[in-house]
Amino acid sequence: MIGLDTGFFIEVLRGNRKAVEVWKRILDGKENACTSCLTIFELSRLSLKGVIGKIEADITIRAMLAATKVVWIESEKLLRNASKISQAAGIPAIDSLILASLLEEGVNTIYSTDSHFSLYRRKGLEVIIL
Repeated sequence: MIGLDTGFFIEVLRGNRKAVEVWKRILDGKENACTSCLTIFELSRLSLKGVIGKIEADITIRAMLAATKVVWIESEKLLRNASKISQAAGIPAIDSLILASLLEEGVNTIYSTDSHFSLYRRKGLEVIIL
């Protein structure tokens, strides 16, 4: 399974070739993907700031909910793992929460635009910075 950070969806909206190829594989059922529920927050916030349009954010969120497994932050274990990731790797809190969410699902590849994700190292995990 692959993990998708918020930046992945921004790159799809921008037409990034690699991101669009991955998104197409997901939509065609050739890849299984998960995202953190915090991506909903981040996309909504970016639309409020004018970075992306409200309609684009809404469509992207709906597509994300339909095509990926959304990891909802509901467990104490996930929150504790995120705090360990943040402390050990020096990753900001929200990125650590997103990363812990994706790791909870056992992803082996993460697509992101955020270099913070590369600070976390685990055998068998590949972080692809778009």
